[in-house]
Amino acid sequence: MSTTPFDHYARGHHDHDHAHDHDHDDHQQPNPANEHDNGPPGEYEIMSRAMQELLEAKGIISAEQVRKRMELFDEEFPYRGAQVVARAWVDAAFKTRLIADGRAACAEMGALLEAERLIAVENTPDVHNIIVCTLCSCYPRALLGMPPTWYKSRNYRSRVVFEPRAVLREFGTELPDNVTVRVHDSNADMRYLVVPMRPAGTEGWSEEKLAGLISRDMLVGVTVPRVPV
Repeated sequence: MSTTPFDHYARGHHDHDHAHDHDHDDHQQPNPANEHDNGPPGEYEIMSRAMQELLEAKGIISAEQVRKRMELFDEEFPYRGAQVVARAWVDAAFKTRLIADGRAACAEMGALLEAERLIAVENTPDVHNIIVCTLCSCYPRALLGMPPTWYKSRNYRSRVVFEPRAVLREFGTELPDNVTVRVHDSNADMRYLVVPMRPAGTEGWSEEKLAGLISRDMLVGVTVPRVPV
């Protein structure tokens, strides 16, 4: 399929913080669940904005085209992770492959990851997993869409390592004392995906219906799936 300057711009705009921009100077310490901690734009964000302005000035793309394409990315990408986990919930053989080689298993479902490795970590009654990138914001975009602001904030990146239970509580996730919390640190070559426990009361549900229970935050590990009352 042919590409246009717009396609290259849109991909670059969404991928700008794959690079390790370690110069976040956000000194505020907001609640991590409060998505208001953007900090100053990094080098790649500044470059992508400048490229957009240049392409718009030359009449190659319009701001409306950019907006629509960003919305399309945001609509399409997050559902892939939910579909992968729903498949793992109903297909034990697929879950085995996902745990053994997450990247290859996701490729079976058409999700081609940007990192060399994807490690799927499964929650159990004894272990709860949570994901962070302590250096920047490495994150499996092909599965979860764009990372939320709180994931990129210094507040989340620093606190979740030292006080994960406190951070989880701020997201409304209370865990029994006997549950071990494991924090996994993503990097440029390796991403993580949390496979939550399938909620009770979903026996007989279709894969599609199960996927509807799963959100991005559950696959990062800050919340858990629950059956609506």
